[in-house]
Amino acid sequence: MNPPPTDTPATSQGGAPGSIAAAGPVPPTPATPPRGPDPRPADPRWARPALLALLLVTAVLYFWSLSASGYANQFYSAAVQAGSESWKAFFFGSSDAANSITVDKPPAALWPMALSVRLFGLSSWAILVPEALMGVATVGVLYAAVRRRFGAGAGLLAGGALAVTPVAALMFRFNNPDALLCLLMVCAVAAVLRALADGRTKWLVLAGVCFGLGFLTKTLQAWLILPALAVVYACCAPVALRKRFGQLLLAGLAMVVSGGWWVAIVELWPASSRPYIGGSQHNSFLELTFGYNGLGRINGNETGSVGGGGRRGGGGWGETGLTRLFSADMGGQISWLLPAALILLVVAVVVLWRARRAVAAEQAAQRAEFLVWGGALLMTFTTFSFMSGIFHQYYNIALAPYVAALVGMGATLMWRRAGRLGASVLAVTVAVTAAWSFVLLNRSPEWLPWLRWTVLVLGLLAALGLLLSLWTGAPAREQDEAPAEDGAPAAPQEPTGPHAPHVPRAAGRLAVIAAGVGLAASLAGPVAYTLDTVNTPKGGSIITAGPSVRGGMGGPGGGRFPGGRMPGKWRGNTNGGTAAGAFGGAPGTGGGQAAGQGRPQGQAGRPAFPGGPGGAAFGKRAGRMGGMGGLLNGSKVSAKAKALLEKDAADYTWVAAAIGSQNAASYQLATRKPVMAIGGFNGSDPSPTLDQFKKYVAAGKIHYFLAGGREGAGGRESSARAGGFGGFGGRGGPGGGSGGSSKITSWVEKNFTKVTVGSATFYDLTARKG
Repeated sequence: MNPPPTDTPATSQGGAPGSIAAAGPVPPTPATPPRGPDPRPADPRWARPALLALLLVTAVLYFWSLSASGYANQFYSAAVQAGSESWKAFFFGSSDAANSITVDKPPAALWPMALSVRLFGLSSWAILVPEALMGVATVGVLYAAVRRRFGAGAGLLAGGALAVTPVAALMFRFNNPDALLCLLMVCAVAAVLRALADGRTKWLVLAGVCFGLGFLTKTLQAWLILPALAVVYACCAPVALRKRFGQLLLAGLAMVVSGGWWVAIVELWPASSRPYIGGSQHNSFLELTFGYNGLGRINGNETGSVGGGGRRGGGGWGETGLTRLFSADMGGQISWLLPAALILLVVAVVVLWRARRAVAAEQAAQRAEFLVWGGALLMTFTTFSFMSGIFHQYYNIALAPYVAALVGMGATLMWRRAGRLGASVLAVTVAVTAAWSFVLLNRSPEWLPWLRWTVLVLGLLAALGLLLSLWTGAPAREQDEAPAEDGAPAAPQEPTGPHAPHVPRAAGRLAVIAAGVGLAASLAGPVAYTLDTVNTPKGGSIITAGPSVRGGMGGPGGGRFPGGRMPGKWRGNTNGGTAAGAFGGAPGTGGGQAAGQGRPQGQAGRPAFPGGPGGAAFGKRAGRMGGMGGLLNGSKVSAKAKALLEKDAADYTWVAAAIGSQNAASYQLATRKPVMAIGGFNGSDPSPTLDQFKKYVAAGKIHYFLAGGREGAGGRESSARAGGFGGFGGRGGPGGGSGGSSKITSWVEKNFTKVTVGSATFYDLTARKG
């Protein structure tokens, strides 16, 4: 494999085989060796204004009506609020400022938001603005990474494609960890590409730091692309083989240090003086990493999870296989340009592998970059396609920058090849993209019905125009670009592409028009989805981009849950409440906010999870799970309930305790006082145990116990009786947890006085019965 050119000219014949030093005679070394050729093409005048315009449009897109989503995912917002009040909660990622339990992820994604809230106060903007800024930064870094070798046009196309990818627009306006993880992965890839260009160790070390911080953001998901990047560097780096492995070891050390320091502190910290590690069954972050958040996501054995238990075919998270990301649930989130990216990746690697020796170094460098982005795409695509554990639609944001980069690089490479191959590949790519966009848009037949036909017709016309340009004068030969050597000015190169002198003006003009139409047709679908996404408030734990689609699996169990897509008749339920009588739940329970915040919103046109522990019809079907509203969406907290909890709040460590983190989060955000989340996110973690809870109550540390899952829910008072919270098997929660929350609920109901505030039921833990 031919390596890319190094920025440092070779000074001896002792380089590794295939390196630049072995490629030919070595010129005399001057007193001060000049740097090698910069792989970045000279930017045209329009490049910088175009970049600024791209970043401005991206910022407007991601900031537009940002606060309409309120606290978005209240599970993380409550942890942000806690971190803004307590540095200990900040460090551990605790769900409340009294540090009862952590979120089920490492805390790095919470830190920027918590610092923002410390500076500006608790509000939707303070929480979500850092996420939007991460989105703008990701687009900028991707542009820079692609532009460096493929030019400003390729960088703009890649950045624009990422900005309008629906799942990217969704998550860069939301407070889940995926936004920071996406930024860090793009930075890591960009650093590896710089290392491939000049062989400098510092870039690999920087990449290692990014991977370490990625681990502190979403544990092992950050390392999905590590094997591909390491292999490409080991094969293609412009340094001796021994040095390559030494550099990789240093990068690995940087990754371990940057990601492991926090893990070491947590594991060594006495468990009695730190919060319980949410998502684990034995209060261990290593267990969380390799179990619930690690191998459990691959094989489905996720004790304590929603729908866990290692069921085949993805369990309740959709069928696994190569077509998974093209399915009704996933397709509209990420797959608009995925076929194009795969086509361009294969063709580019084949074409560049056949490079002539005169341009071998430059094209080897281009090939290495395709292998880096393509390897990252294929590793992530394969993992997501076949993992049997929890898999949400929004996870697909991880693929978005890889798809966008390959499209920008591949389209530019083919455009510059003024021959039949380049135009033919572009024509096929545009036609396939238009046809697939038609399929995706046809899954929402009542939403913009004219768009799918417009996209299909324009795409096919653009493909035909590109093919016709071949027969109106473009010769069969192809152009190769020869780079400058040893820092010398580049020799004048004959222009390539449709404006090359040997291409008739009419053919060039036709190609330009066809390419423009093809670009518009290819991006029309994702742009429309993205605009729908930014105009629709989102809230809860399972969110999706774009309009409702037919055939979606949704959340666990394959039902029509808010994670999936409801038919068009559901559209318009923008308050996130349950459609009347849909599942027996109470209406208008899409999630709560603190005073002064806008109403939380559920999925666009999709009912939020049915009213918590109510939903009798749904609860019976799900094995007495009692509904899952409070598990995945928060509660709407009334003014009376808020006033009840705030009274004498200073006298208690926790103003209340509730089963499940989302229920606790709603009341914590409303009162801005600590609320204990019994059992963590799923209500299935053994924290606290019944004995521990009794000690807290005896010490006067908890004032109220919130009965059931959600305020305003009908039906039974407490889903915890049916096995923790929202249990799938009646064993303490989804996936079979400890049953501790069920025992706590029974003990509280037996011994303490019930207090009813509106439709919410509390138990006063300072007032025993009798």
